[in-house]
Amino acid sequence: MFKKKLPIGPQWFRWLMSAAASLCMGLAVAVAMQWTGLGTLTLVWEWVRTYPAHLVMTALLYAVPVFLLGALTGRLWLGAVPVELLGMILALVDYFKNAVNGTPLELADFGLAAQAGNVAGLAGDLTPPEDFFLALAALGLCTAVLFLTRRLTRLEGRTRALSLVFSVTAAVILCTGPGTRTVGSWLGVDFYTRMPAAENRNVHGLTLSLWRDAFPQPKTPPEGYSEAYMQEVLDRIDRLLAEEQPRPETRPNILFILSESFYDLNRLPELRYGGDPLENFHALEKESISGTFHSHYLGYGTGYIEMAMLYGVDHMDLPPGTNICFMDDGVYERFDALAEQYTKSRGYTAEMLHAFDNSLYNRTVTYPLLGFDSLLFSEDVQSLGFDWEGGVYGGYYMKDSYLYQGMLERMEDINRQGKRAFLYGISMENHQPFDPEKFNYECQLSLTTDRFEAADRDVIRVMLEGITRADQALGYLTDALRESEEPTIVVFYGDHRPNLFLSGGDTVYTKLGLCPENDTQNWTTEQVNELYSTDYLIWANDAALLQGLAGTRRDSGVTSLGPQLLELTGGTVSRYWALLEQVSRECLVHTDLYFVDGEGRPSAGRETAALTPEARELLELRDAVIYDAIYGQQYITAAMNQPSGHG
Repeated sequence: MFKKKLPIGPQWFRWLMSAAASLCMGLAVAVAMQWTGLGTLTLVWEWVRTYPAHLVMTALLYAVPVFLLGALTGRLWLGAVPVELLGMILALVDYFKNAVNGTPLELADFGLAAQAGNVAGLAGDLTPPEDFFLALAALGLCTAVLFLTRRLTRLEGRTRALSLVFSVTAAVILCTGPGTRTVGSWLGVDFYTRMPAAENRNVHGLTLSLWRDAFPQPKTPPEGYSEAYMQEVLDRIDRLLAEEQPRPETRPNILFILSESFYDLNRLPELRYGGDPLENFHALEKESISGTFHSHYLGYGTGYIEMAMLYGVDHMDLPPGTNICFMDDGVYERFDALAEQYTKSRGYTAEMLHAFDNSLYNRTVTYPLLGFDSLLFSEDVQSLGFDWEGGVYGGYYMKDSYLYQGMLERMEDINRQGKRAFLYGISMENHQPFDPEKFNYECQLSLTTDRFEAADRDVIRVMLEGITRADQALGYLTDALRESEEPTIVVFYGDHRPNLFLSGGDTVYTKLGLCPENDTQNWTTEQVNELYSTDYLIWANDAALLQGLAGTRRDSGVTSLGPQLLELTGGTVSRYWALLEQVSRECLVHTDLYFVDGEGRPSAGRETAALTPEARELLELRDAVIYDAIYGQQYITAAMNQPSGHG
């Protein structure tokens, strides 16, 4: 029989040793996570030297659960294992997200946690870096030391019970907003200033950046916020809207199409093609309103773009870490959405058609709340039963042309019922991954470049083929609509550029010198503006529907494209969307990274933009309306859902 070895030293000594070992383990986890993210211990040391308080705060956030689990199990080394694993899993997910999208892990991303498998599948091959395994091995050594010295940290009896109470109390303090901000203020950690995600991650480290977003300051109300104040806001909005000339109402079908990762490849320098990959798009521009589309994201964020576009609210209106696709259901019903400007009073039926399944971005919950009568995902589109030749899938996903035929079928069916169609289509054929074998190594256009190695050219060809197919599908759709007697407007835009990764960790953009690195932290405003932009057009099978604007250029953006459509179709809209129409003439996009005014001029932020006093007033009116609806007392929200002059 083996005798159980007795602890070494008195209880108070072992308590101190246990507390000190927990803090050391917290430091080890913090350093290991930074090592995985930054890639070298030299860079980790630079971060530690620059932000020592951030290291200490992060260490505390991991030391407390180590101490708590150690007191609970009676074995500190055993309590450290799940904490280490949690930290390293977070670090690995952050690494993968940076690798795929060039942006760090954010609190809002946890809204997609239940669909992590699907997200990973869409991203393609994800291989952990060597530094991850080195950091994991280092933590393994630390755990071994705790195991070998377990007799020095073993807690028993009353001391163990008190330690459990102490650690639970500390955890509760750190898991509340006031508590964590108080501890942060003692250490000199700023929990108040909003930062772009990349800057937040680089300054505070992964864990602390997530923690800051988990306990944001409440949204600041407009100065003087009250019922009387909001009535003044409403009156001012009505005066501004009264200056607008009434526009005659038209009732065309509306096909709103999000084309996955579509943009004009001709913008890229040093790449030459054996033809125009956007042949149809460029031909249609002569008959359309078209221009640059300023996006919120690069390489990801499709669902977030949809919500902002259809609801008029973007992530800058929300506290950091809020996932716009996973808010409380009631929030999506505060304002009548874009589709409801057509369905509630104009006899439209709104449907969403998606070329993938229903697993991502909470669409099955949000779209019905935004006024959509039905949702058709990949299987539903295939069950429509229309005649089709040439196969359903192109590469890994449904062909864009097949999806568009499904939209045409639904439009015709809705029209036969005496209604107009508002259809929002989301394509997938050009979605990542851009593996060389995605399209069976087919590429309709040749690619010539002196800049890239053969393996990288293979990847670029996949992007070239995907965009060529997207353009051909657009041509197929518009050709079909030319034969239709039903008046129809097509709004077609690329949601974001693909973040195309090449060998050695480069992207096509870094390789071409369009940005210094994949991390956006060191990009200039001009670089963000360029790489966060795609292309769009608004085309109609009857030129009169474009109000004489066919062939004109006009920049647009995520929250500007909906108001632009409402301008064209005319008629009566709610105060909210009428206000957004006016705002869209002054602001095309506003994110943590950049601001673009109504003329397409970028700046680092709204504060530094060259806006007129009238433009700033419009943005402040919008801020007040959204605050009142989402965070305030909803004094004028019902009135904002009515046309100007009502209520």
